[in-house]
Amino acid sequence: MGMMSEFKEFISKGNVLDLAVGLILGTAFGKIVSSFVEGIIMPPIGYYLMGGVDFKDVKTVLQAAGADAAKQPEVAIQWGSFLNTIIIFLIIAFVIFQIVKAYNRMKAATPPAAPSSTDVLLMEIRDSLKK
Repeated sequence: MGMMSEFKEFISKGNVLDLAVGLILGTAFGKIVSSFVEGIIMPPIGYYLMGGVDFKDVKTVLQAAGADAAKQPEVAIQWGSFLNTIIIFLIIAFVIFQIVKAYNRMKAATPPAAPSSTDVLLMEIRDSLKK
């Protein structure tokens, strides 16, 4: 079997395509949530709780930059940016949890398929043999 035919077989499987679509949608959804957190949620928090400071710029400076920043750069803990990232993660995790929960509920709500006529006939034969 040639490499091209193996590749065609690999790509033609449904799981690969589903995974690719999920990855693309997940990436786009992550960008939407990042934009939502950075543009809508964090500005009011920075304005009301931090006294008008943009939250992603909040940091604890360990060493201030010297006169020549190339020789002595600022050393700081960027905890505001880190907190933004945690909030983005929690929102994405919560939404994915809700989607999986709804999917499982929908999957459990579908009744099992009725047995086929062949299955019914075989069950009748089985039951008659037990008597």
